[in-house]
Amino acid sequence: MSDQQQVSQEFAIQKVYLKDVSLETPNSPMIFTEQWQPQTEVRLESATKPLAEDVFEVSLTVTITAKVSGDRTAYLAEVQQGGLFTLRGFDDGQMGHMLHAYCPNLLFPFAREELASLIGKGGFPPVLLNPINFDNLYLQRLQQQQAQMAATSPAPSTPNLS
Repeated sequence: MSDQQQVSQEFAIQKVYLKDVSLETPNSPMIFTEQWQPQTEVRLESATKPLAEDVFEVSLTVTITAKVSGDRTAYLAEVQQGGLFTLRGFDDGQMGHMLHAYCPNLLFPFAREELASLIGKGGFPPVLLNPINFDNLYLQRLQQQQAQMAATSPAPSTPNLS
């Protein structure tokens, strides 16, 4: 392949921004009088939207719910972190990985810091989320999609030999 035929790849972060943030403390102030041994649930979601040629918005939503005494919600904190990225010259497989694993991985530290600050401002001990392996999550999602496609595709027909 000649140098002119080779497509160069370009990746650039145009902007990282906070799209949405919320903190709900439905049982305040009484929740502060209880023993603090919460059960914490963390939920991650990501979305990708093309905005222009080679420009994509990736958003990462991280939701933390802390409950005490069984089902009493201490807080529900949610951050939606956004980013604008330029991606050029990637094939389909590489593009999927970049948009659904690499970009969310870049956004996660921003969302993690915002959540720790937000929860602390709500009067609760800050939560320090462990790093997330977005590459592994992306591969798991691809495997699930492939398994679903295999399960829904018609089985090859066998000839009737009678």
